[in-house]
Amino acid sequence: MKNFAMLGAAGFVAPRHMRAIHDTGNALVAACDPYDGVGVLDRFFPECRFFTEVERFDRHLEKLRRRDDPVHFISICSPNYLHDAHCRLALRVGADALCEKPLVISPWNLDQLAQIEEESGQRIYTVLQLRLHAEAQRLKAALEAQRSAGAGRTAVELTYITRRGPWYHHSWKGDPDRSGTLAMNIGIHFFDLLIWLFGAARSSKVHLREADRLGGMLELEHADVRWFLSIDVNDLPPGHLASGKHAYRALKMGDADFDFSTGFDDLHTRVYEDVLGGGGYGIEDARASIELVHQLRTADRVAAGADAHPALRGGLGR
Repeated sequence: MKNFAMLGAAGFVAPRHMRAIHDTGNALVAACDPYDGVGVLDRFFPECRFFTEVERFDRHLEKLRRRDDPVHFISICSPNYLHDAHCRLALRVGADALCEKPLVISPWNLDQLAQIEEESGQRIYTVLQLRLHAEAQRLKAALEAQRSAGAGRTAVELTYITRRGPWYHHSWKGDPDRSGTLAMNIGIHFFDLLIWLFGAARSSKVHLREADRLGGMLELEHADVRWFLSIDVNDLPPGHLASGKHAYRALKMGDADFDFSTGFDDLHTRVYEDVLGGGGYGIEDARASIELVHQLRTADRVAAGADAHPALRGGLGR
């Protein structure tokens, strides 16, 4: 059994990590969050020590290390802009870091983390759970078989719409300096998925950049991708909300439509199983998508043309 600690225990994604730690037979021994509404701990780890100050949390972990009862992993569920600092904290107390996406906001911070990882002898893992989605793995195998048989480039359309209310822009998630913008906070998993499936990015265009909506075009090694991200409920396909569905995630390739709206329930547990089994994704696995999103954040917007996503031409909910 491994001992885990957690930073960001009151966050939205934290219960998924708690369940994963519990379901893999490990223990959460310490948790920290400035907000003290963490009753969810009672569901999984009622004996877990809890701190509202990271300094006291740090001191407790150091005490455990010196008592020869160390924390082996720190799960990092804190706001995006704190991820690299919290990874450094984990390595400093002799633990491996298991960090939510994005590992960093600015790609040059990856080099610093890689150097500290090498110096410490510890590992930094990141959560790229869509790579473990059963449908994604089937799709990757099929694409690799088609390319081996001589198939050419693929025309792809990625659509990710998930409803968010006004609270989003009042939280750290709506602050570009703390979240890295919508593309980093919500889009990063899908940009990673695209690169994983179709190869490295060669060029990119941004057709739309708003607080709630983004869209553009990517030229990847094996595909041309029209993409659209939105947290505006009005972008959901007609009838979607009335049927009780608050999110729409789809990857279209010609006549094939791969719907990723389901199959997410146990992905964090699979991430933990992968890491604990000797696998896991690290710094270099995260680099390509983080560099791509940074390019999208800083690129000039260009007018949408024939290569634009249909949502930018009135093809979805608007």
